[in-house]
Amino acid sequence: SEVRQITGAPGEYKVRVLKRARRVDIKACVACNACSEVCPVSVPSEFDCGIATRKSIYIPFPQAVPTSYLVDPASCTYVLTDGKKCGACILKCPKDCISLDEKDETVELEVGNIILATGYEVLDARAIQRYAYGTFPNVLTALEFERLTNASGPTGGRIVTRVKKFNKRKKQDEWVFAPDGPPPKSVAIIHCVGSRDANHNPYCSRVCCMYSLKFAHLVREKLPDATCYEFYIDMRAFGKGYEEFAERIKQEGTFTVRGRTATVTEMNGQMVVKGEDLISERLLTFPVDMVLLAVGLVPSSGSDVLAKMLGIARDEDGWFS
Repeated sequence: SEVRQITGAPGEYKVRVLKRARRVDIKACVACNACSEVCPVSVPSEFDCGIATRKSIYIPFPQAVPTSYLVDPASCTYVLTDGKKCGACILKCPKDCISLDEKDETVELEVGNIILATGYEVLDARAIQRYAYGTFPNVLTALEFERLTNASGPTGGRIVTRVKKFNKRKKQDEWVFAPDGPPPKSVAIIHCVGSRDANHNPYCSRVCCMYSLKFAHLVREKLPDATCYEFYIDMRAFGKGYEEFAERIKQEGTFTVRGRTATVTEMNGQMVVKGEDLISERLLTFPVDMVLLAVGLVPSSGSDVLAKMLGIARDEDGWFS
């Protein structure tokens, strides 16, 4: 659903909401997966940050509420052709709960209070070309790695590198994460990608240091023989037990390097990370199999529209004041 208009005053707001058609009856659907099994269309999964695929009829993520399927009108062949093609899910559904012709509707709500919880999005790592995100298949953002290491992710939680596999439907090779893929022998984790950077976001995104240390812990835990490097500007371990965790990472064998990372390049078929070590005042070059980018946080799209609806000020970076 999407908020379209807000009028009234505190205690008596009127909110107009565009309710997107799910095209599946949430009360009748028992999430049996029969429809998804026969759906011929696969597209990148938003929840898995594009490192895995989903069908056009799908459940957004594990344990979603309600636990029922919905249809993506942007990729469903039936919707795109006005019912002239496909419809396989309708024929397969044992509960007869799919209505691919269902339309969006507008509803009006009367509420006393409004809570803004718009979350965030991450900086597009392609904007910082020196890290080669989108060029080298094994340069990942933090959220992509989060999904890779998760038990419900595409590899069941195994940390592996992308491999080339032939896609029969597209009739071409593509880089994918396969459960039986080769694990990386060396991993570099780069902090402050787009944060504390005058060219992108001057502010600290606050959460990146600690989740980057968590990633180092996961790499060492799941791949004891792998070498792991942390490149950071300043370690902002600000919470209870955080400094102790930062020290624990070093004891587990992670190499921490203070200084900005310059580039991620390729040399003789091997990814190479070049950076500076401020402590020893020298330039460093490391060959690695995987690079993890701790991308900074930015305001979620649409928050500017909500700010105008409600007359709420935003700061120069776009966050609610």
